Amino acid sequence: MTGPGGQSALLTPDSVLHRASERLAQRFSGVFAEETVERVVFESYAALGLGATVRTHLPSLAERFAADRLTALAQSKGIIAKPVPEVLYVCVQNSGRSQMAAALTRHLSGGRVHVRSAGSQPSGAGILPSVITVLAEIGITVEDEFPKPLTDDVVRAADAVVTMGCGDACPLYPGKRYLDWSLADPAQLDLDGVRAVRDAIRIQVEELIAELVPVRR
Repeated sequence: MTGPGGQSALLTPDSVLHRASERLAQRFSGVFAEETVERVVFESYAALGLGATVRTHLPSLAERFAADRLTALAQSKGIIAKPVPEVLYVCVQNSGRSQMAAALTRHLSGGRVHVRSAGSQPSGAGILPSVITVLAEIGITVEDEFPKPLTDDVVRAADAVVTMGCGDACPLYPGKRYLDWSLADPAQLDLDGVRAVRDAIRIQVEELIAELVPVRR
């Protein structure tokens, strides 16, 4: 069966998302009902699609985003254990500062901290090329990452929430640690300026990791 333009009906976004929902329902069997999983998958697809300039890989990104949201939701409810502290970095577009902070945290923590990032108004154009460049200079690749909208579930799952110029977009919950890092927006800077932001973030990240998971002597 073919649809407009001869495209197979099996390749429509809805059919791909239904299959993604089935895979995630198996993965989260006993944790969430199939209806909950499907709702999160379709919500994730819609949220990522709001500002997307390229939609080719949107269903697969939605599946990854939904899986992370479901994990965060299960963690926040105490259904899935958190083996290490969770940090959430939030900026406006999730294409610069928060992506650098997340990448540096993964790199420097060596698995001792789990990290997520999000944007209050996520970019549909992907991570800034200048950010990809300056991270590659220190051996960090972020080609598989993508801007994600800020959702309630990832905030609830975090032990520490670090905001970077996104104002009051992040909801506040009792018992969570909130930090605000004042950093220039890489989108407005030349390459040397982005390097300076990267190095400033690295110092802040090193301090945060040392506080969250101090090295035992």
